[in-house]
Amino acid sequence: MTVFVLVHGGWHGGWCWRRVASRLRASGHEVHTPTLTGVGDRAHLGTPDTGLATHVEDVLAVLEIDDLREVVLVGHSSGGAVITGVAQRASHRLARLTYLDAFVPAPGQSVFDLLPPARRDHFRALVDDVGRIVLDPDVAMDGWGLRTEDDRAFVRARLRPHPLGGLADPLPGTPLPDLPRHFVHCAAKPAPDVFAAFGATVGSGPRGRLDVLDAGHDAMITAPDQVAALLMRE
Repeated sequence: MTVFVLVHGGWHGGWCWRRVASRLRASGHEVHTPTLTGVGDRAHLGTPDTGLATHVEDVLAVLEIDDLREVVLVGHSSGGAVITGVAQRASHRLARLTYLDAFVPAPGQSVFDLLPPARRDHFRALVDDVGRIVLDPDVAMDGWGLRTEDDRAFVRARLRPHPLGGLADPLPGTPLPDLPRHFVHCAAKPAPDVFAAFGATVGSGPRGRLDVLDAGHDAMITAPDQVAALLMRE
């Protein structure tokens, strides 16, 4: 049995892992799908100060309260920054980091540092008066590769604005631990695709692995069988 902790990306919540989690549990694994502060069913808990450090603490709390060990820690999209920050603090609890089409920041970097300037400026222009980035759901879902109306209805009802600090705040400068790293690149999405470069970097590392999936960015929703199978592969 493997212990998985699945960390969602921006505007999502633990709900986005529902289809993958059910498949992992059916195979006998333990699965945790925390929702980060300020989004999903915890949207009401966000404040203007909610940021990356808060989200790292959210996941650390799951590891510590449930005393989880040998965890495969998975981050989707901006969740890659969160799992990297968790690894800086709790590498003794982790077996592997898996980045599902995710940002892979170095110490001292933020998600915004890894975005093209125009994209970063676009997000900043969408910030509301309480420090949240408010997306147009349908435009966002086009970019994430959600094409069926069933998938779009499922996601549209659950998206919430994302705290600016989750993307703008940098990781601490603490060195990264030497953990095995796995990148799943979701290749079926509109260009430009910033994630391809992260996958190449992780995959070329001495303890790295790269898989390419023919799916859109939200593959945990559109391709749960394939995502679950890749996560379970040793």
